[in-house]
Amino acid sequence: MKKKPIYHNSKPKNRKVKKLNVKKNSGSGRVSYLKYIFFAVLVIAAIIIFFMLTSDNKRTSESGSPKEPKFVKEGELDFIRGETDSLIKSIDIEIADSPDSRVLGLMYRNHMDEDKGMLFIFPVAELQSFWMKNTYISLDIIFVSEKNIILNIHKNTIPRSEKAYVSTEDAKYVVEVVSGFTDKFSVKPGDKIRFLRSDNK
Repeated sequence: MKKKPIYHNSKPKNRKVKKLNVKKNSGSGRVSYLKYIFFAVLVIAAIIIFFMLTSDNKRTSESGSPKEPKFVKEGELDFIRGETDSLIKSIDIEIADSPDSRVLGLMYRNHMDEDKGMLFIFPVAELQSFWMKNTYISLDIIFVSEKNIILNIHKNTIPRSEKAYVSTEDAKYVVEVVSGFTDKFSVKPGDKIRFLRSDNK
């Protein structure tokens, strides 16, 4: 009886095909898996970039327009009529007596009440020069001598202006109040100030 021919390549061929199929399937799986990883990395990268940009914009916004400082009462100041020594008007004050606080002044305030102001105290009496950079509200700037006598007043200053507002003589104190204050209460050169810190210094 004639034996059925054996094709020796059949099994190896089949095995080879199976192996190729396995490799192909495995490769396809890896490609698909890599696609998911790549997509996930892109999503994560996009999220990171988004938060970085948001953070940068926030910092830029904050640096361009810082949060408005709140008024903190640190003392009281009286305006006194020069001829009669009678009280004109009393206000609550913040006190700027350090280099940093004097530089900041009333910058970034959007509003200040009529009965509030800021007193700048300098180490020595000398010619003083102020400007309105980053100051959003119009002010009356009052220059005062070492003897507490008002020297000159710059009224209705221009918000955000870099114009120099200068004292006419050596000033040790400067008082800033809202625009129109000195006209309303007839505060003028020759009048005086007296002040008391909340901590009685």
